[in-house]
Amino acid sequence: MTRLGFFTRLLDDAPPAERYRLATEQITHAERLGFDTAWVAQHHFDGAEGGLPAPLVFLAHAAARTERIRLGTGIITLPLEQPVRVAEDTAVLDLLSGGRLEVGVAGGGTPSAFTAFGKDPAERAAVYAEHLDVLLRAWSGEDLGGGKRLYPPAPRLTGALWEATFSASGGARAGRAGHGLMLSRTQPRPDGAPHLSLADLQRPIVEAYLAHLPDGVAPRIMASRTAFVADTRKEALRWAAAGLSRPGLPQPDGGGVDELIAAWDAHVGTPEDVAAGLRADPTLEHVTDLVFQVHSIDPPHELVLRSAELLATEVAPALDIAPAKGSAL
Repeated sequence: MTRLGFFTRLLDDAPPAERYRLATEQITHAERLGFDTAWVAQHHFDGAEGGLPAPLVFLAHAAARTERIRLGTGIITLPLEQPVRVAEDTAVLDLLSGGRLEVGVAGGGTPSAFTAFGKDPAERAAVYAEHLDVLLRAWSGEDLGGGKRLYPPAPRLTGALWEATFSASGGARAGRAGHGLMLSRTQPRPDGAPHLSLADLQRPIVEAYLAHLPDGVAPRIMASRTAFVADTRKEALRWAAAGLSRPGLPQPDGGGVDELIAAWDAHVGTPEDVAAGLRADPTLEHVTDLVFQVHSIDPPHELVLRSAELLATEVAPALDIAPAKGSAL
């Protein structure tokens, strides 16, 4: 059965403290609606790109205000972190949340962020592999040197790890390790093929992941998708036109809101519109977790809440996804 997820980069048009308050309200709202998971992104230095540099701190706050919904990082930029400290923080947070933590990691990040951390971005792949190995050994209770082992122990988290990737080789790596695979709502198009569909781009990643998954290990595939659902198509398109044409966002040649929506791989409109668009995405046939966000449309907070409600009550049932038991619906 596919799990229903909510994702935020904390980009509400507000100061940082208010962004954090609104994101917490969105997550508690998602829990009431029956969403299974809630995910937050990590971004350093640039508040216009993402409003949260410390996802584990924020998720500890969210854990204290929720009871059931699983809480995840999408993602932690692992090469910029001290992996033993990540192991310690995630171990504590998992206990405080009652075993509800999901840990998404990747090697990405802008080159300028690496420079600010005193890291060489050219070495990110090697550092990522090294830090991921340390993180897994720590969670598994292995000797980290001098007889030191992680406290508190966190063996459960080895099965709650997700790797985000844009490449088939990354999908194969996650598959070989038996980790979860995270697919982005947007993915860079290769040179010379600007109009490839998201499904065309992600099919080789999914195929590589499944081909390398060890026998007996159940696949975990998350697909993040932009979806903004409103009561009328006119309202949805109005906010999409405003959000997707903001200064600083890449714009396709030509004009019109429909072209903007297509360029950003977004699903926008009424519940019927969005459900139809998602049914046409063959990648979703393979996913175990379908996670929705409103970026880069970023409508006002009240419309984020309404979009989540329509996703849970109308879009998800149309896709044969049932809200979690015990929800307020």
